[in-house]
Amino acid sequence: MSFSQLGLSPELLRALEDAGYQTPSPIQSKAIPACLEGRDVLAAAQTGTGKTAGFTLPILERLSREPQGHKRPVRALILTPTRELAAQIGESVEKYGVHLNPRLKSDVVYGGVKVNPQITRLRDGVDILVACPGRLLDLVGQKAVRLDQVETLVLDEADRMLDMGFIHDIKKILRLMPRQRQNLLFSATFSKEIRELAGTLLNNPVSIDVAPRNTAAESVDQSVYMVEKPQRMALLTHLITHHQWSQALVFTATKHMANRVTQHLQKAGITAAAIHGNKSQNARTAALSGFKNGEVQVMVATDVAARGIDISELPNVVNFELPKTPSDYVHRIGRTGRAGASGQAVSLVMPDERGQLKQIEKLIGRTIPQASAEGFDFTRAVPETPDEREQRPGGGQRRQGSGQARNNGGGARNGGGNGRSGSNNRSRSGGSTGSTGSNEQARPARRRRRSSGAGSADNSGNR
Repeated sequence: MSFSQLGLSPELLRALEDAGYQTPSPIQSKAIPACLEGRDVLAAAQTGTGKTAGFTLPILERLSREPQGHKRPVRALILTPTRELAAQIGESVEKYGVHLNPRLKSDVVYGGVKVNPQITRLRDGVDILVACPGRLLDLVGQKAVRLDQVETLVLDEADRMLDMGFIHDIKKILRLMPRQRQNLLFSATFSKEIRELAGTLLNNPVSIDVAPRNTAAESVDQSVYMVEKPQRMALLTHLITHHQWSQALVFTATKHMANRVTQHLQKAGITAAAIHGNKSQNARTAALSGFKNGEVQVMVATDVAARGIDISELPNVVNFELPKTPSDYVHRIGRTGRAGASGQAVSLVMPDERGQLKQIEKLIGRTIPQASAEGFDFTRAVPETPDEREQRPGGGQRRQGSGQARNNGGGARNGGGNGRSGSNNRSRSGGSTGSTGSNEQARPARRRRRSSGAGSADNSGNR
């Protein structure tokens, strides 16, 4: 089958030819005709299957048949969980609609950047709006955009939006739109919550399942390396250098770890950049651009920030830490092996992650083979970094305990001072030397508790 058989206009076919696309993917060949008929669609599609074109092309086709005047209402709304994915979809809309006459107007809005430029751009209206839920509601609240004439709603990567807690925002947005509209829901994984949302949102939908749900693409070669925690950094560096990986996407569980891995790789002479929610939008855009054009060899990312990283032939994905939920593993390794290309997904698994690995294998329905790292000495002792020593049980206490001993020693020497100093110390401590000693020992314990509490807050903030 060719794109010309799907009912698309010559202008859209020309744009597809310009982009080098000749044959539709399975999701495109099924979704495009259903969308053109105005049907609701429920699509189980992995990342990298071409699903973006599966809904952008029919939206462009339908809206171009009935062009609007200068003041354009939002007629198609595409909701996404992350800024990067929103930007990627916006680029696709522009690319495929370049030859339409008259041109359809589109825009992308998300948080993390100033809102006033977005308000200015929306002033004259847009036909197609790609948005993250939170910023969209902000703009609605400021009366910068209305949704009462939306004809088509797309929820892309709906599972991730629910995982990120957007369900309440989505429900608010649904109440702002006409009840009669076309609804398209795309998701790589199908949880109970996704099925419930589909049941309330979709009306007699066309169900499209181009691959078994919650499974990884067959074109991805998966493997695991069992490794102790102190050796992970060294093993990651070895894999990149030994196999001469020209491009790799590395996943971490937290923003803090993403920064640490990036710094370690940079010190090893590997060009690396981190992308996560604490980075400014300009920094994230620059890092992603450098990764796409080859200036950055390794991109280190958290799960949320990686949504929208669309590189057609990304060869390597590394799970530096396994994800907390098995479905996130499917999303992660879906960054490689896209559109039929081959790819490699490597997981560095620590002993305490074996349970997570079993859950992943249960979800994808297969055992992931264990690999051996040629040329890497797993028996070699790797020095701990200061951060790893801090995280070692009792590590901080031992250092502070030795300091406490030194402080006590200093107190003994100070005890030989003049009587006036001793008198002052006794009056502050309740009048007894014993009480003074007790209080001096209690202070490091309180400091440890405060230090421990601050560290916990920092780690939770990085998730």
